Amino acid sequence: MSSTIEHIEYKNIKIPIIYEKDFLPTFNLQLVFKNSGAIKNTIPGLASISSQILNEGTKSKGSVKFFEDLENKAISLHVSPGFETLVIELGSLKSEYKEALNYLSALLKDPNYSEKVLNKVKTLQMGALKSKENDFDYTASVELNKLMFKNTVLESPSSGTSESIKSIKIEDVKKFIKDAFSLENLIIVVGGDIPLEKIKKDMRSILKELSKKINTKLKHIEVVSKVKKQTLYKETKQAYIYFGSAYNAKFDDENNYMAKVASFILGGSGFGSRLMEEIRVKRGLAYSAYGHIAINQSHSYFSGYLQTKTNNAKEAKNLVVSIVDEFVQNGVTKEELNAAKNFLSGSEPLRVETLSQRLSRSFHLYYKGLDQDYSKKELELIENLSLDDLNTYIKKHKEIKKLFFSIVTQKEKQNS
Repeated sequence: MSSTIEHIEYKNIKIPIIYEKDFLPTFNLQLVFKNSGAIKNTIPGLASISSQILNEGTKSKGSVKFFEDLENKAISLHVSPGFETLVIELGSLKSEYKEALNYLSALLKDPNYSEKVLNKVKTLQMGALKSKENDFDYTASVELNKLMFKNTVLESPSSGTSESIKSIKIEDVKKFIKDAFSLENLIIVVGGDIPLEKIKKDMRSILKELSKKINTKLKHIEVVSKVKKQTLYKETKQAYIYFGSAYNAKFDDENNYMAKVASFILGGSGFGSRLMEEIRVKRGLAYSAYGHIAINQSHSYFSGYLQTKTNNAKEAKNLVVSIVDEFVQNGVTKEELNAAKNFLSGSEPLRVETLSQRLSRSFHLYYKGLDQDYSKKELELIENLSLDDLNTYIKKHKEIKKLFFSIVTQKEKQNS
């Protein structure tokens, strides 16, 4: 059964609701607040800290009692930040549907705002950040974003830094949540064995806890024009090589299905991809090598990564450059295109097996302004994609040849 899209009108605002009927006796709800995730961080890590405070239950019950009550009724309630969105997820058995909504309403009405809770959450976050100091994959990734997205919100990790987390005040959290939880920002995603009309009626008790704030347009973030390369030296036996570039495509570009195929062939398919074949299979320089094209509403880019022995770092880096150059110059082969078509069409049923998968797809199609049957159309477009058209498309994206590099490796020892 496919999802349907209707609207709830509340305070003269039409709020979209994406719904799918399911015959299992369950209830699954997501309140997705667009333009409300890490992209709205005025302090690095603010979206993360704010979400964690909401996951501390209500002030009246406290964290332990609130979640004990939820567990006793087999209700799950969790808040998580994305980059462009903030999401409240609620799940229960059909028999606990009304109770689940009551707990959600209580959380929205009475978040556990206190200095004690804030300090607890900040301490946990700083501990998690401390544990990442020797995670050189994380370090290389963070440093790559600093190079590519300088002077934007993407320059800082979404989880923040120890310094930024220390600076967050309870007033910052309250303002962030108030701004995020706006009726104008809201998209409701719901599925289960509850009639849609009943859900629409009962959701009003939730909507009254949200503000009516004028929605702001999502800001588009560009990769900086000046390409840079950076190497950090650490005590490590492996070199961590992260690379990326601009990718000039908007989220609503009609040719994004070609980007999907190109990304799959270049680095997204694991074994069989260009990067994996050239770097691991043919030369044994790395255990794995990946690359992918990401096209979002707020930003688009190409990025990838690999690990290799420190004495192979220079060769591996140069090989990435030559692979990407050759890919843009000569495109893909007929065999690579056919393999991509077979995988993308053959794996389609696995992407819509569960209710949560189907609802997630329906949401993302709606979020991107696409028709709900677009996935089927996309597969048809991919199936009919010619080698010449794909290679012409790839050649137009010469910007991916301008690669940024962030490398963490060991400094070469000088001979005495």
